[in-house]
Amino acid sequence: MTSRPARPYVLLSCATSIDGYIDDATEQRLLLSNDDDLDRIDAVRASCDAIMVGAETVRRDDPRLLVRSARRRENRVAAGLPASPTKVTVTGRGDLDPAARFFTAGEARRVVYCASDAVEKTRERVGELAEVRDAGAPVDLDGVLADLAAQGVRRLMVEGGGTVHAQFLAGGLADELHLVVAPFFVGDCRAPRFVGDGRYPWHPGRRATVAEVRQIGDVVLVRYALSDRCAS
Repeated sequence: MTSRPARPYVLLSCATSIDGYIDDATEQRLLLSNDDDLDRIDAVRASCDAIMVGAETVRRDDPRLLVRSARRRENRVAAGLPASPTKVTVTGRGDLDPAARFFTAGEARRVVYCASDAVEKTRERVGELAEVRDAGAPVDLDGVLADLAAQGVRRLMVEGGGTVHAQFLAGGLADELHLVVAPFFVGDCRAPRFVGDGRYPWHPGRRATVAEVRQIGDVVLVRYALSDRCAS
């Protein structure tokens, strides 16, 4: 039996509606969090070495993935770190827009992991803006994590979307989950959910451990410990 390669500590972060949706079915992005919780998320970002999102999140939400607080950026620089963590995305097809804020916002290092047959296409599209790395065919998250660990990434924050979160959870690759629940329903099956169908390590016979429950304004944060690496 082979042991799994060394990997970073993996923290998943997600906000949902009461009925488990991470967005609605409109073109506009649905705001599920509030200012105080966004500041908490910013503090978590500042504590990490890298932040990962899937390519669909880059396309749909166009996130900047930067530490917002000037004080937190200054503290990172004073500690000998970049002002913001490395940005990481994963793609199977390489359909990424070089004008997306993932590539244009801030001075953070950017890394794109893509399926083997999309490496050439991805390098043509964004190779001047990011490091493009072959992640296997299909994309091998174990290999991605081992490669990030080899680059010195000790703590990875995964901010979505649902497909990427499901892959980490089903693969038993997550150490901690921060799940924020907003006080409303979406009620539209066309909208994306937190995760879809799958075989997950946590089920009625093996419950996840609740490490913390905290009210933050009008939202609730539930922090789940998903491995023995997570301190309660």
